[in-house]
Amino acid sequence: MITPTDDTPASAAACRPGCGACCIAPSISTPIPGMPDGNGKPAGMRCVQLDEDNLCRLFGDPRRPAVCERFGFDAALCGERREQALERIAALECATG
Repeated sequence: MITPTDDTPASAAACRPGCGACCIAPSISTPIPGMPDGNGKPAGMRCVQLDEDNLCRLFGDPRRPAVCERFGFDAALCGERREQALERIAALECATG
């Protein structure tokens, strides 16, 4: 059995388990449970809800911010490797921030 890691290529239709790029690269302006002062986070900061396996602790939890719930896998944005996702999401953040 192969266990996906952050270096496992993404499939055409699904998130790459253990990637976590969407929980690190973008800024999130809505409150995130557990973040200092209950606020969101700046771009490039690891979300406090991202566990040691780079999985969201709030996945499926109604407290998960709506912006996180809506952020879905996109092959063009996420690329084939975690590093590509981090770079591309950071570039998008810079272009729109």
